[in-house]
Amino acid sequence: MDDTPPDLMTISAFARRVALAPSALRFYDDCRVLLPAHVDPVTGYRHYTAAQEPRAVLLRDLRAAGLALTDVVAVLDGPAEGAREVLERHRAAVRERGRAADAAIGAVLGALPGGPPVTEFTLGGAELASAARQVAPAAGRDPGHPVLGCVLVEFEEDEVRFVATDRYRFALRTLRPSALTGPPGRFLIDADALAALGAWAARSAEVTVAAGAEGAGTPLTVRHPGGSREVVPADGAFPAYREMLAALDGPAHRVVVDRAALIAALDACGGVPVVAVELGRDRLLVSRPDTGGPASRLAAVREEAEPVRTGFDPAVLASALEAAVGPDVLLEISAAPARPVLVRSADQGCFTTLVMPVALPARPPGGGRIG
Repeated sequence: MDDTPPDLMTISAFARRVALAPSALRFYDDCRVLLPAHVDPVTGYRHYTAAQEPRAVLLRDLRAAGLALTDVVAVLDGPAEGAREVLERHRAAVRERGRAADAAIGAVLGALPGGPPVTEFTLGGAELASAARQVAPAAGRDPGHPVLGCVLVEFEEDEVRFVATDRYRFALRTLRPSALTGPPGRFLIDADALAALGAWAARSAEVTVAAGAEGAGTPLTVRHPGGSREVVPADGAFPAYREMLAALDGPAHRVVVDRAALIAALDACGGVPVVAVELGRDRLLVSRPDTGGPASRLAAVREEAEPVRTGFDPAVLASALEAAVGPDVLLEISAAPARPVLVRSADQGCFTTLVMPVALPARPPGGGRIG
């Protein structure tokens, strides 16, 4: 006589419902990851309930994504924050393996008869012009580091990234192409050449870029209905910006302020090498740290009341603010004083700028302070 409760499923029936092999279910039982709801004491047959389906499906999907079983357990049974950390770490590793595989395949394709493959992507002309305007100012001007005078353009899957840095500031703009065919890759283009290209493309509805394989040394072809241009990529190794972004601390302080008002406050400080920006509750103070004179007080959106004081090169911060869009700007400041400050357009998350803070001199006697 079968004493199995009626709401239980055999291992075969449950395996069909969750798209796992019965052998996999036995393995997960042995590993104590997915225990059956009931085991017949005589036959040893395993049985499962419908309530176990969500765990089984999540387990199946995590294993299909390549997670080790120890990481799967951390996601299934650990705290949400730990699960998020495990998944983000695995996703970064998967992407890095994908990039390495793409590079290896691209190298082999480039060596095959017929020459290296070509990738084409299509962007809006105004979008390309906007990306050039926002990113190019962050490129360096030091002849001793010519690669920093270039903008890195990366293209893969469904996005094109424009990246520039002079080591004191960093700018990243991501665009979604309307079409992208061919292998992923990257090239360096002189920042001034990109700015000129953006101005040329601005009035066209669409612009198509044709790029050879990375390292092919062939000119890029940029075309729209009004004509075409060729741009010769620059040589050099761009800084590993992805690793830098991954190493950033989460922001300890956030403030939203009127962008034009903050630019004006920086200008009002005159041609000084450093300004002090101090945050309080719902306000922001900009002053010259070398004097005890009056400061510009701006209305802002900030929840914390504890004052936070940071130094900036006003020219560098103003340049980042001018490259942003929209009436408001969001500043995200790390708890560590020497870490970059994130400057984001409040209404355009696809554009990111980082600005390095600078050391402030000692506060002068009677210096202003936000209460």
